[in-house]
Amino acid sequence: MLGLTIREVSVALREGRVSPTELCRKCLNRIKKTQHLNAYITVTEELALKQAQQAETRLLRGVPKGPLDGIPFAVKDNFCTENVKTTCASRMLKDYTPPYNATVVQKLLDQGAVLMGKTNMDEFAMGAGSTDGAFGPVKNPWSYAAPYRERTGTVPDSDWVITGGSSGGSAAAVASLTSYLALGSDTGGSTRNPGALCGVVALKPTYGLLSRHGLIPLVNSMDVPGIMTRSVSDTAIILGILQGVDVRDSTTVTAPSSLTELPEDFDVKNIRVGIPKEYHAPGMSEETLAQWSRVADLFERAGARVEQVSLPHTQHSIVCYHVLCHAEVASNMARFDGLEYGHRSEMDSSTEAMYASTRHEGFNDVVRGRILSGNYFLLKRNYQHYFLKAQKVRRLIADDFRRVFDSGIDILLTPTTLTDAARYYDFTQEDNQTRSAQDDVFTQPANMAGLPAVSVPTALSRRGLPIGLQLIGPALQDKKLLCVAQWIEQRVGFPSIGYSDDSDDSGESRDDTGLTKKEQTSAV
Repeated sequence: MLGLTIREVSVALREGRVSPTELCRKCLNRIKKTQHLNAYITVTEELALKQAQQAETRLLRGVPKGPLDGIPFAVKDNFCTENVKTTCASRMLKDYTPPYNATVVQKLLDQGAVLMGKTNMDEFAMGAGSTDGAFGPVKNPWSYAAPYRERTGTVPDSDWVITGGSSGGSAAAVASLTSYLALGSDTGGSTRNPGALCGVVALKPTYGLLSRHGLIPLVNSMDVPGIMTRSVSDTAIILGILQGVDVRDSTTVTAPSSLTELPEDFDVKNIRVGIPKEYHAPGMSEETLAQWSRVADLFERAGARVEQVSLPHTQHSIVCYHVLCHAEVASNMARFDGLEYGHRSEMDSSTEAMYASTRHEGFNDVVRGRILSGNYFLLKRNYQHYFLKAQKVRRLIADDFRRVFDSGIDILLTPTTLTDAARYYDFTQEDNQTRSAQDDVFTQPANMAGLPAVSVPTALSRRGLPIGLQLIGPALQDKKLLCVAQWIEQRVGFPSIGYSDDSDDSGESRDDTGLTKKEQTSAV
């Protein structure tokens, strides 16, 4: 039951083959069995059971709220949730309880979805591994799946791999079958990066298509609520529910079309697929390159036109991104001063000393480092040289995409990450700035241009870990983007996680590879 799609489980709930309460308890039990993953900061067990009971009453009366009535979901812990702690995985907000729901959270609740909890992340969404939060790192569920254990001969407790960041908890929650969908945030790849490394579908919609109201800001001009599910069709359902204008967010735009269901027989014969030559980046693994080539060949054999394109300013994008990101971080983090809410230091010798002590105690080294560098970029003597120049480069990057799409290209096909997931030990030996530059190299240009992008899992590496590819489309062409993504999904045959513990909720027998017979035939 936990492995069904949202559409399938919705039908099962309406037909009475499973009750919302039973489904909720299954997910809660799954959360307890997988608590070693550290995917959740807060598990809302009491609230979830109450919401599930209410959904059960509605379904028995034949008056469901919507297609998500009774379906469990999880929320990254930087979205505000009414009367539920929202910490941003930081000591600064460890006891903060918002009085309202973020718009995207409220829209899910209005459809009858059941909130299972708040997921773990990098502190204030600043990181690329979900290893830098105040509540400990998130472990990738594939570390415990049989393909990784058998192919590497490792003991997961001492050799586990990262989820990617900063929405690693949300990706782990979906991949480990504790929720059917999860909200993440995406500023430079924070949804797509963990989506690729955890083997789930991860969408960054067009900027403005989803409301940011209630999402604690990192970079206002790039932040986008992200969607994580186990199938592209599920992602389309959630996007259709969440998209649209919100009067509390002036950056939102009208959705170009309703989006509830994708065509099963989408034809790519008239699709032009661009392969950006600048995305052949140093450090890309042979396996990632092989999957990139494999899917490009699938397009060609199906009649699509695949051609190389150029995005010449890509080489400057990561530096440009970091200047703009740090500058906005410095501005946004100024609100956490210890006066109105959040952590306050006991230092009382002066107001200035209290400010300094509060921020030193409340923020980790990564956040403090970005605040310091951002303030440096914004100094009067540096403003034009750094911030304004970065804004001009950002425009050039956006113009590169515009020219490519204006030339007739429908979609861009790129890798999502350079490699499969790194071991925690290896990942934490590198400087945080270096890690972010490496891991965001393919994802952050779409944020700076405001374009929709989706990561689709395509295969398992030789280590038994997921490899994902990214599709980037023109602004507000999210539906076509998902149609193409589903076309890929239908042809690559990516296996489900086969995550094994003392009991298997799927009801399907698995051998010592951790995969069902059907999954073995499609694993790469």
